[in-house]
Amino acid sequence: MRRLTYILIIVALLALSQGSIALAAQAHAKHFTLYGDTLNLPLNQSVVVPFDEKPTQHSVQTFYDELNSGDWQPLVAALQDFRQKHVLNDWLYYQVVRKAAQQIAPKGENYYRYTLYKWFFLCKSGYDATLTLENDQLRFYVRSDENVYNIPYFIRGEKQYVCLNLHDYPATKFERAEIEQIDVAVPEAIHSFSYKVTQMPDFTPADYTAKEIAFDYKGKPYYFSVMVNPQVQQVFTNYPVVDYESYFNIPLSTTTYRSLIPLLKKNVEGLSEKEGVDFLMRFTRNAFLYQEDEVTFGKEKRMSPEQTLLHEYSDCDDRAALFFFLVKEIYNRPMIVLLYPTHVTIAVHFPESGTSNAITYKGRKYAVCEPTPQPEDLSIGQLSAALKNIPYEVAYEYTPDSRQVSE
Repeated sequence: MRRLTYILIIVALLALSQGSIALAAQAHAKHFTLYGDTLNLPLNQSVVVPFDEKPTQHSVQTFYDELNSGDWQPLVAALQDFRQKHVLNDWLYYQVVRKAAQQIAPKGENYYRYTLYKWFFLCKSGYDATLTLENDQLRFYVRSDENVYNIPYFIRGEKQYVCLNLHDYPATKFERAEIEQIDVAVPEAIHSFSYKVTQMPDFTPADYTAKEIAFDYKGKPYYFSVMVNPQVQQVFTNYPVVDYESYFNIPLSTTTYRSLIPLLKKNVEGLSEKEGVDFLMRFTRNAFLYQEDEVTFGKEKRMSPEQTLLHEYSDCDDRAALFFFLVKEIYNRPMIVLLYPTHVTIAVHFPESGTSNAITYKGRKYAVCEPTPQPEDLSIGQLSAALKNIPYEVAYEYTPDSRQVSE
């Protein structure tokens, strides 16, 4: 009988040992694929910290202290190495942080824990991020010095903190919430966060598909086969409304660029700059279906040029951004963004004189180039009749290097 008891104890110990080994192996086995590359997370049990209570100043501080005492440095180093390898801007790097947090603390299992890992990783990556409790919800903010619209923010010590997890609380009236700040000192968290995306990652070519785009120009049909990647849409799923300077300078990914820009350049060969811009204007106006954001997305959403190429529908903001990008890449002309109460359009400066109905801004004449369908068939220099007596503001002025501009 005693011998049987010993055997059962040994079997139980072996089972526990195998369970511990399996748990440790699970901690080491995390990885994910993003931007066409696989990131392996160097985990160990010291950075797998539970969080099974409501967030408070005390509970969050306890979580931070336990995680901070673990071997987190190799993990954050791996995130930073991935960032440097792919030359990621802050917003694109934040998508890496989100993926890493999801691997360790799945959002669907424990939202608080998932948010705390995102906050920890972003802080340890050098960003001034913070947490608040509002209406019993854990809000995640990051300091940003840029203009970001339609999302909650607060000011602390003359610094602006912008909410990163608005999309997780879509039904909440943020402006009515009382903010209870959770203050945890993180020495590394000193930098502001930028929403500017000035370089797209190099996605895997196999992830692209061909999209056929057709339009007529002066009675002649044109057909383009453009390579687009659905992952671009995922990258910008929760991207907020930013100022026009940031928005209009989001580029195309390399594969999409190479499939479109050389074709457009070939088709405008031999044309004057004004004729070529007219071609680009009518391509942007007529090659895509129009639909308001409220219908498509249920809210205002500014799409990047690549998203507009990818999507079936787009509105005036989206067309203006795409047209701006095409003119900048092919002709690099000075441009201004004209913002009306319910419309956005572009005006382009041309070197030749004689443009009718020119808009003068800072001593330079610009011609309106309408890239969005209107009731009238507008040529360069023509503005829709519905807008002629409506005041506008110049939301953004683009001026290339003076050495590249012919007056």
